Amino acid sequence: MGLQNAKPSSAKRTNILMLGLDSAGKSTLLYKFRYKDVFVTMPTIGFNVDMIEAGKDFTLTFWDVGGQKKMRELWSNFLEGTDGLLYVVDSSDKHRLEESRREFELILKNEFIKNVPVVVLANKQDLPGALNAEEITRRFRMKKHCSDRNWYVQPCCAITGQGLAEALQRVATFAKQYSKSKETFTTLKDL
Repeated sequence: MGLQNAKPSSAKRTNILMLGLDSAGKSTLLYKFRYKDVFVTMPTIGFNVDMIEAGKDFTLTFWDVGGQKKMRELWSNFLEGTDGLLYVVDSSDKHRLEESRREFELILKNEFIKNVPVVVLANKQDLPGALNAEEITRRFRMKKHCSDRNWYVQPCCAITGQGLAEALQRVATFAKQYSKSKETFTTLKDL
């Protein structure tokens, strides 16, 4: 058999890290991405991993890491090898917005995710008083903190599924571009 017929597996896998405070809706979102269904989720102690096909030969591996205070100390262990960060915010919980923003800024300072694209999910848009995408963009100082990377703020609701298809599309596009740029960089390094 000619070698040109032996196709290397071209299926791409990228790692998407899902972070956010506890109760922001990470696990519910992951279920909804995967099953288009709503599950009653328990607080995640540790992490969930799920793979989602995002088009032909392209798989996103989601790492949904618990957001309780004691889990947040471990977040940095998951940052290496990440192709995209999905940061989930409960847009209706104004009391914890500041806390969420602080955690977000801490992550972005980490060397491991320099230039890694970020999609912020402004979740729970169905609740009264939920801040819209513009508000979240402003309060999280996205333009300042993400000037070195692709970023997007997507309003969504894990319960109704509003905004989720767009969010998934955005994450997939960013991750694809990022993993391509990483390969290019590696190739140049090897030359």
